Amino acid sequence: MSNAVGFIGIGIMGEGMAGRLLSEGIAGTPDKPLIIWNRTGQKCIDFKEKYPEKNVEIKQTAKEVVESSDVCYCMLSTPEASRAVFEAKDGVLAGIKEGKYIVDCATLAEADMTSMDEAVKAKGGFFLEAPVSGSKVPAANGQLIFLCAGSQDLFDKVVEDGLNVMGKASYFFSATVGFGTRAKLVVNSLMGTMVAAFGEGLALSENVGLDPLKIIEVINGGAIQSPVYGLKGPKMIAKDHATNFPLKHAHKDMKLACEMAKAAGAEYSVMDKAEELFRKAREDKDLNVADDDFSAVYEKIHKESNGEASKKR
Repeated sequence: MSNAVGFIGIGIMGEGMAGRLLSEGIAGTPDKPLIIWNRTGQKCIDFKEKYPEKNVEIKQTAKEVVESSDVCYCMLSTPEASRAVFEAKDGVLAGIKEGKYIVDCATLAEADMTSMDEAVKAKGGFFLEAPVSGSKVPAANGQLIFLCAGSQDLFDKVVEDGLNVMGKASYFFSATVGFGTRAKLVVNSLMGTMVAAFGEGLALSENVGLDPLKIIEVINGGAIQSPVYGLKGPKMIAKDHATNFPLKHAHKDMKLACEMAKAAGAEYSVMDKAEELFRKAREDKDLNVADDDFSAVYEKIHKESNGEASKKR
């Protein structure tokens, strides 16, 4: 059996994650190459050129990556992309045979993860759902948090031989696929709601004549401080929304979380309102912030405000 490690999806997150597998020696050696594929082939070429001393092989299809590797990680950007790559005639499922290992790190609907798990197991493979908490910079620095469910054997196989270099922590919630997704949606919906509330607080401070940077200092020095506030706050004030986690993806996760809460019968009104705000920001063609960082919800908050500071924004 091949010792190669596969990676499907060399995008905002996948590039950093795959890079960690190379830089930390998990893959990229003659006896354990890293085998990659991406829907946009140029990204694979650019990635390989960044690591000329490493053994990186580019395949023409996702199926070939799965066939050529032992463990294969998948990190696609949306449920639609994940489904298309998984189900295609030359996709992930087509490459599965007895003993193949698939670790899917995307954030999908629970039903999507369950469907993939069942399909992989039906062909004799092993499946681990492993969505991550973290964005572009944590991915590049190996500081992600993996939220896992599914095959315990596969989790045990990769937790200290893959996940450990891509992340700072890995949690196994259940042998039942879906629990990792549930955990991820709780975390991301809370994060989006925090940024929405934070943005409203900063916009209020500006509109009542307070220095928002001083307000950020106050927040960072108190009990409600958060790394998210410290990192995003000054950039939000400066209209710097360089993408680490696209707003459209943040909204996708929040929408899925709201649907999950409704199905579970959980009170979720605060996060429902935050999801609504993110949806309006995503759909606002004049603002055009769907592809910007999710901190760009701040621009929608100002647009919806009538204060003098907001009007001058």
